[in-house]
Amino acid sequence: MVSLDSKTKQTTTKQQSSPVEEVLGLEDQFVNRHVDPTSEEIDQMLKALGFSSLDALIDETVPSSIRLQKELDLPKQKSEYEALKQLRAIASDNQVFRSFIGMGYYDCITPAAIQRNILENPGWYTAYTPYQPEIAQGRLEALLNFQTMISDLTGLEIANSSLLDEATAAAEAMSMSVGVSKSKATAFFVSEECHPQTIEVLQTRAQPLGLEVIVGNHREFDFSTPIFGALLQYPTTEGKICDYREFVEKAHEQKALVTVAADPLSLALLTPPGEWGADIAVGSTQRFGVPLGYGGPHAAYFATKEKYKRQLPGRLVGVSKDTQGKPALRLALQTREQHIRRDRATSNICTAQVLLAVIASMYGVYHGPGGIKRIAEKVHRLTVTLAEGLKRIGYTIASEPYFDTLKIETNNAPQTQQAILQAAEEQQINLRSYADGALGVSLDEATTVEEVKILLQLFAGTETLPFSLEELVPELTFEFPETFNRTSSYLTEAVFNRYHSETKLVRYLNHLQSKDLSLTTSMIPLGSCTMKLNAAAEMYPVTWAEFGKIHPFAPKSQTKGYQTLFEQLETWLSEITGFADISLQPNAGAQGEYTGLLVIRQYHQTRGEGHRNICLIPESAHGTNPASAVMCGMKVVPIQCNERGDIDLDDLRTKAEKHSENLAALMVTYPSTHGVFETEIQTICETVHQHGGQVYLDGANMNAQLGLCRPGDYGADVCHLNLHKTFCIPHGGGGPGMGPIGVQDHLKPFLPRHPVIETGGEQAIGAVAAAPWGSPSILPISWMFIAMMGAKGLTHASKVAILNANYMAHRLDEHYPVLYKGNADLVAHECIIDLRLVKKSANIGVDDIAKRLMDFGFHAPTVSWPVAGTMMIEPTESESKEELDRFCDAMIAIRKEISAIEMGEVDPENNVLKNAPHTHEMVIGDDWQRPYSREKAAYPSDWLRDYKFWPSVGRIDNAFGDRNLVCSCVGMEAYTE
Repeated sequence: MVSLDSKTKQTTTKQQSSPVEEVLGLEDQFVNRHVDPTSEEIDQMLKALGFSSLDALIDETVPSSIRLQKELDLPKQKSEYEALKQLRAIASDNQVFRSFIGMGYYDCITPAAIQRNILENPGWYTAYTPYQPEIAQGRLEALLNFQTMISDLTGLEIANSSLLDEATAAAEAMSMSVGVSKSKATAFFVSEECHPQTIEVLQTRAQPLGLEVIVGNHREFDFSTPIFGALLQYPTTEGKICDYREFVEKAHEQKALVTVAADPLSLALLTPPGEWGADIAVGSTQRFGVPLGYGGPHAAYFATKEKYKRQLPGRLVGVSKDTQGKPALRLALQTREQHIRRDRATSNICTAQVLLAVIASMYGVYHGPGGIKRIAEKVHRLTVTLAEGLKRIGYTIASEPYFDTLKIETNNAPQTQQAILQAAEEQQINLRSYADGALGVSLDEATTVEEVKILLQLFAGTETLPFSLEELVPELTFEFPETFNRTSSYLTEAVFNRYHSETKLVRYLNHLQSKDLSLTTSMIPLGSCTMKLNAAAEMYPVTWAEFGKIHPFAPKSQTKGYQTLFEQLETWLSEITGFADISLQPNAGAQGEYTGLLVIRQYHQTRGEGHRNICLIPESAHGTNPASAVMCGMKVVPIQCNERGDIDLDDLRTKAEKHSENLAALMVTYPSTHGVFETEIQTICETVHQHGGQVYLDGANMNAQLGLCRPGDYGADVCHLNLHKTFCIPHGGGGPGMGPIGVQDHLKPFLPRHPVIETGGEQAIGAVAAAPWGSPSILPISWMFIAMMGAKGLTHASKVAILNANYMAHRLDEHYPVLYKGNADLVAHECIIDLRLVKKSANIGVDDIAKRLMDFGFHAPTVSWPVAGTMMIEPTESESKEELDRFCDAMIAIRKEISAIEMGEVDPENNVLKNAPHTHEMVIGDDWQRPYSREKAAYPSDWLRDYKFWPSVGRIDNAFGDRNLVCSCVGMEAYTE
């Protein structure tokens, strides 16, 4: 968090083009690779719309009252080579020390086959959330593997498909516990031996909900204060393995739920929490092949008992069947998610860490149960060796029994804490230091025998040891006390025992990838989700060691490159949005919403107006908006929309006046969720301000505003940005994401802090994520995008995004009415087409059209949101006119198929739409009892003869999957039998 005026002038000053470069024609502009339509195609689309220029279209689309009157003050756009060269120089200022800090973060080894074929593979990272499961079976299977792996390791019956990080997963567990516990208590016990970042996030989450977090010693807690739940760390943050059975029994007597934050690698050797009574287990799978990345992104996990399946936060992959009776996967029990429950939701979580969960699951698949156990045993045996050597030198271990982490007392020891830390720094080694003078050392998969020797030398203060490691080993015992030894089996399913050679693994990964439609196949025109180009040059730096191998709690002195990256990116984002300051801590869009509202809440409280708790939210808002407001302790008051889809100003004024004394905020999306630039946005903001409220702007649609208008200028007080939408971080099949917030000057003091690394404002809210800067290792993607586009490029991108959307709306309007239009009958960067008429005329629903689009090789637009029975289409600036026409042609062809039903020419129940999608098995099968040809089913357009994407399963029976919930590989195989 760095204010705009405090940042270096170098990052904000525009650089002029070299006259020599211009004359010689040497400029290499990335913008021409990011924005696909050529100047000729742009002219053709403008002509179809009746405009003489792109600027003329924008003048009619974006209200003049909010238009930016000057070019953004950003550095001159750079070529891919130049930007990578500059970023490499920035990265070189990071010092990659060997970190043995622990605290939930460990160095690990990402198998090259997984890095190359998943992390660096656009077939995996450009896919969208699997809401259209028939063309997402590959990543759904990988996520089912993840769920199975977590259930096996934790000893609990059901696991979700990942969450954001361990700390926020623990917060979700607290929220779930208060919801399902039969206790009337309002207190949540947290062991003081949990990781400090987890404790702080819990305290942040509890405060607005009126919950009390009791941090204490689990051995001494007498339960005289009623609690609804508790959190324990296993092993503890200092490394000790505790027997929690007695505590769990007492908690259950109070009807409290017990959550255990457990290291999954340790569970290969230790008795899993589910076997000694835990109700919920949470943690991070980072050490399963996911780089440190200075804190993220990583896949957290959440496991619980089967009876709590309807309260489980996040996404859950389940097994169902398709129309042919073939097993098929889908996201299950979606009625429990915040999009449907809105202000009744207990969580606003709307994403997972899919790409990272896939990596972790494939780490489990590749190593199998034997390999995972060998890694755990290696780590533990090296730790035992280190501990024994330290004892011989004269140190006391304060954390026995242990798995991989030692707390080492330095009082009355051969070396002082400071002397050891100084020697470690000289060796480029990071250790954990405690206020009481002790030191912490956590070993990991990458630890070598030589490193153990170096660590012993640091503590001995000499290059020679009074013993050799060979002498130590025969005297060591690696067994845990019997009560902690794991005896149950895990990862017994075939998938974890079949793909241990690289040949088999790569073929398995390719097999799964072939089942998924991604941006490598065709456009994914999802309204509000902005599926645009994730350029290779943007992705390339993610795997640099200077970004990937740094511990989140490494000293700032070692992360000067990251600090420069943060400062420049924050400066650029401030300039683009018009806000005074940026916080990069929120690690998802919904987290950004939550953080922004917490900042508003803190602002009111410091002014003595803590009673302000009313949040006005338009009925068209994102489903996460009401859930985020409730999580911040606010009461949601809905605002109506008029027939044009705009906010009803009269209703807004009436309710703002009614709740004037208690008005906290308005949550508004701009351009609106209905796909238009509302002309009265300034009036809307002024109305809220007149009644003492703050304006939170949902930045999901920022892609329409780059260089054209700025939320900070037209009235917003705080805004979150989806870096995984507008700023090119890929969706990754449903994660990772980043949701930083921008704030006006008066809100700067309240930006979030962190308990380990200093950040935030003077009156900061508590931490909202486990790591100080969220998921830093993917921020180079957005840095590269802005650096390569420059001010002109970003502005051009938004203009073309608006052009593409209006061109598609124009082509489709005759066949499917565009529901909402703004000035001059134009839309913003997306449009909603109304399919409700064909539902009445031909009984063809939005899902029928979505599934039929799969036969044409397309992912459907956003369906039935924000208006039921409609599709929301966003083409983005990265798609060519040819691709836009191909999609429009497909939709028009589908409309003709609907017309045939309306005219009685085809069976209204047995037709290509009702039976879509058509798999290759259906088409080549001997039994073809359909009143239309195989050719019409599979090749409805000529272009498909050269390039055909086949859905791997037919239409999935959602209801069957929910009635017969199966969420693990065991169930899948049993179902197949």
